[in-house]
Amino acid sequence: MAPATENGMQIQGALIGARLERLPTTRYVWRLLLLLSLGGCFEFYDLFLMTYIGPGLIRSGLFSAGSTSLLSLTGLASFVSATFAGLFIGTIAFAFAADRFGRRTIFTYSLLWYTAGSVVMAFQTSAIGILAWRVITGIGIGVELVTIDTYVAEIMPKEIRGRAFTVNQIVQFSAIPVVAFVSWLLVARSPFGIDGWRWVVLIGSIAAVFIWFIRRELPESPRWLVARGRVDEAERTMASIEKGVSAEWGAELPAVAAESSVEASPASSVRFARIFRPPYLGRTVMLMIFQLAQTVGYYGFASWVPTLLVTAGIRTTASLEYSFIIAIVAPLGPLLVYGIADKLERKWQIVWSAVCVGGFGLLFAHQKEPLWLILLGVLLTCSNNWLSVAFHTYQTELFPTAVRAQAVGFVYSWSRFSAIFTSLMIGLFLQHSGVRGVFAFIAGSMMLIVFVIGGFGPKTRGLALESISH
Repeated sequence: MAPATENGMQIQGALIGARLERLPTTRYVWRLLLLLSLGGCFEFYDLFLMTYIGPGLIRSGLFSAGSTSLLSLTGLASFVSATFAGLFIGTIAFAFAADRFGRRTIFTYSLLWYTAGSVVMAFQTSAIGILAWRVITGIGIGVELVTIDTYVAEIMPKEIRGRAFTVNQIVQFSAIPVVAFVSWLLVARSPFGIDGWRWVVLIGSIAAVFIWFIRRELPESPRWLVARGRVDEAERTMASIEKGVSAEWGAELPAVAAESSVEASPASSVRFARIFRPPYLGRTVMLMIFQLAQTVGYYGFASWVPTLLVTAGIRTTASLEYSFIIAIVAPLGPLLVYGIADKLERKWQIVWSAVCVGGFGLLFAHQKEPLWLILLGVLLTCSNNWLSVAFHTYQTELFPTAVRAQAVGFVYSWSRFSAIFTSLMIGLFLQHSGVRGVFAFIAGSMMLIVFVIGGFGPKTRGLALESISH
């Protein structure tokens, strides 16, 4: 490409990001977000079913509650670990696909991938078969979650980016009470002679029925099109988005900020290796450490709550009932922080939510009364989900568009890698130190987050993605 032509493309492409950032928050913008979030609901259902079908897998004799060794394949920890093994492979090995083939395309096909994997897993009759297909399913979920985060960050204007991720998480977390309720009804039973946990898995597979309808309404990310050198297509897509917003806005759209500058070079000049050089190296290392630690707190509780309650002396049916009550408030965590999502700096939201997770977890570990178990479980869930909203927004803001999905996938993969072994370690803690040992482990991990993010995290609130990248 001739220098003059490339320069012209960069100038034209620079306007795309600025035009996105100045969009008013009409129903059209929120509708795009809702469609993306609905796609994520199915991932969250499938991801969190591992929490609620655990007692059913134990009841069926396929797995045991504790682990006899770190690499045991018969403990429930191995099922949780298999999920995260798939998520790890999906995020580290396949997240690049969203940078290469587009956010919209990968959003569609990764959803179909994990749906098919779940259906096959539901018919397995051995622990090995279940573990193998859980890994395959996890690959699709891992790719999808990274793609959705990247998509949301690139489509939403900077003034509402935090709130957009909050709404995204509210919608996605709404799947958790659904899977908890379905599990409460079915896991302890065997309708038509089929184990209840298999019904729970199959019910979540209806995603394939809706995906094509969702996909038709979503545009490709104009920022991604620019990063791939497809500026003309980005212009057409941007014009279509502006037309939809303008029709609802009822007035001329705000002027484009003159200060905005976009990384508009073709993808061939932007390599993944950039994240291992300044200014991105520090951010990459910081997020790697953060992801290793946050998984302990988040999934250490969310993936184990029914089993933790059983270990604490609550019978299986009651533990599922309490777990369902706790799960009902899953969307409440993001909802409670909606008002501060774009007012409080992102890094400090991560710090304070981590403090809450560690503190409420230690209190939970010392309870036996149902009321206190439920109350502290609710507070712990809300804190974990606040942490989730904050870091999902934060990690997408820190990298350039051309490699955003792959960079987010790389740092996010460390949480998946951590979870593979965290689940096994929690199984051992549970076996040898009980519930208190589990939550001491969680609290220590939260303190590491406070140190790393509080001490080294850059500020991002109210800034355009391009400003943060540079």
